[in-house]
Amino acid sequence: MRHTDDYSDRFRLVYATASLAAGVLTAGWGVVFAAMQEWSMVAMDIALVTVAVASFVLVRRRQLTAAILFSQVAFLVIIAAFCLLFDVPNDVAPRVSHLFLLVLAMIGYINYQQRPSRRQMAIVALSLAAFVVFASTQLALPFARPISDDFRFVGAWVNVTIAVAMLCGCLYMMRQEFARNLGRERDIAAALKNREFELFYQPQVDQAGAVTGAEALLRWRRPDGSFVSPGDFIPIAEQAGLMPAIGDWVLNEALKTLSFWQQDDGTRHLRLAVNVSADQFMKADFADAVLARIRAQDIDPARLKLELTESMMANDVDAIAEKMGVLRAAGLTLSLDDFGTGYSSLSHLRRLPIQEIKIDRSFVKDAPESKRNRLLLKSIFDIARTLDLAVVAEGIETKEQFLLLQSFGGMAFQGFYFGRPVPLADFQTQWAAETPPPLAETA
Repeated sequence: MRHTDDYSDRFRLVYATASLAAGVLTAGWGVVFAAMQEWSMVAMDIALVTVAVASFVLVRRRQLTAAILFSQVAFLVIIAAFCLLFDVPNDVAPRVSHLFLLVLAMIGYINYQQRPSRRQMAIVALSLAAFVVFASTQLALPFARPISDDFRFVGAWVNVTIAVAMLCGCLYMMRQEFARNLGRERDIAAALKNREFELFYQPQVDQAGAVTGAEALLRWRRPDGSFVSPGDFIPIAEQAGLMPAIGDWVLNEALKTLSFWQQDDGTRHLRLAVNVSADQFMKADFADAVLARIRAQDIDPARLKLELTESMMANDVDAIAEKMGVLRAAGLTLSLDDFGTGYSSLSHLRRLPIQEIKIDRSFVKDAPESKRNRLLLKSIFDIARTLDLAVVAEGIETKEQFLLLQSFGGMAFQGFYFGRPVPLADFQTQWAAETPPPLAETA
């Protein structure tokens, strides 16, 4: 059930368009100020245009989160400087540049709904706090150079109109995104009810290439036969609080598979890895419920592996460790998934009763060509051996990657090089046999 956070194409398009429009608008003001020979303000406009263009480029490269955070911080600093240096209120015209801080706060809130983070909330809070300060005082620097009153009077009307228009645009974008997500939430809930979800199985192998088990991966097959990417629906399911219900379904299906495998000598040895979401794991009765289901189906608990993401470590680590201890004592294997990409630390490895770490594919991808990646991987393997932890390397797509990780002492491997995720029937046909097939030569 792993995923990568994503945004809708509409959201990307709107933000890219807004960045481009801001750049064009600011460039226009820069021409006006240049004609007035207000070179300090021209410099300020150049900075704004640079930020707008950089944000547009980042969005085009599908780095929207980086674009939003970069532009927010940059615009916050530039707007504050503009208010303190040039937009000083007087009896002729009020200060208006601070209105754009509300736009920044609105964009930040929309982004927070997509990808919650403390950093994003801090930027929203700073934007609102700066707005209150500039709206309530005549704060300015001692060496400020206020814009001429004649120009300020006209500029006030123009900037207020633009700020209000941008706020309306943000509200429309927020409404569209929330409406889209609400519709998807209903679709996901209906998919769970109508049994549109299914599990695919990707083989995991040992150093000799023999299949030792599989990872169960969630897939959503529409009634028309098309698939919805997990990266599209899992983030929405998490926001809607649907992951505990989906996770329960996944766990039940996985246990049915293990029960089925136990009835055949050719598959009795296979182990099955299941991803567990933070919301699902943190349910008060999670451990008891898992163990009750295992007992009800008379399954060997050693055959079940629970993969926990590092993002879960943002919760109460002591409570997590206690619950893990109960599950490990019952015989389950606990694996720390996507190791090296989240909240992991050596203290977590020391405190948590895990038996395995799963190296994220991002470390594996360029390892044969990157000395730095190779050194990082070797360090991870050394740490794992010191702590008596098993290591699973995922995302292996080439023979070179496999051989390199073998040389580091890898114990288990997963990736397209060995096999793609497939439905259970195909997994049974291709890999669930006493004698594994030869390894593929290409991804």
